[in-house]
Amino acid sequence: MVRIRVLVVDDHRIFAESLAAALAAEPDVDVSAAGSGPAALRCLERAAADGRRFDVLLVDADLGHGVPGVRPAVPVQEVGEDGHVDGLSLVAGVRTAQPGMRIVVLAEKDDPRRAALALQAGASGWVAKDCSLSRLLTVIRGVLRDETHLPPALLTGVLRELTAARKHRTESERLVESLTPREREVLRCMVAGLGRKAVAERLFLSPHTVRTHMQNVLGKLGVHSTLAAVALARRAGVGPADLTGDVVERGGQLA
Repeated sequence: MVRIRVLVVDDHRIFAESLAAALAAEPDVDVSAAGSGPAALRCLERAAADGRRFDVLLVDADLGHGVPGVRPAVPVQEVGEDGHVDGLSLVAGVRTAQPGMRIVVLAEKDDPRRAALALQAGASGWVAKDCSLSRLLTVIRGVLRDETHLPPALLTGVLRELTAARKHRTESERLVESLTPREREVLRCMVAGLGRKAVAERLFLSPHTVRTHMQNVLGKLGVHSTLAAVALARRAGVGPADLTGDVVERGGQLA
């Protein structure tokens, strides 16, 4: 018998233990539980090191009481400086580090916006916490067949949210394409959180030149602050500059 390895991640201990116990009663399910994002990351890391990766991750939508979409995704080996990992960050980080794992988000209530964010982060399902065990098992087995599971009542709202997100992304992509190669590199440095002086040092430019580039970036993107520029860049799929490698573009080589 092929066994399904499931990890339940929920900081409500009674719920996590009860769900784990119910799932463990199934003859083809091996289940473990973690009471926080960092605990889940450690559990995933140990499982990967032992060659016994989990197949399905069940994640509390309100894990850590974080605000969805605000904190960056984190790799499996890392947590934030404050030790905090919220539910959607965990989803995105695990999907990046372990693409073969399937993730289902467990929610107290239906929320089309948050469900859409979960799917965008890499989840394969959104399930009510009070659903029946048989329903949850159907979802678990379904996502392992690459199915996507959503409550019927959420379908219209989630599609609307995803369509709106795609529209915003398309517009953001168009604006980013209007930047010169040098301006796009400056934007990537801004996404990485670098200030004017740090950008100047990285790109071998003067602070005055960097300020001009930043002003041009804001103007072309139609925003009035660095935070707004970074938000638009992320919608367009612009990632941060790689701060670990050597700088390969020097002043004067790009327009």
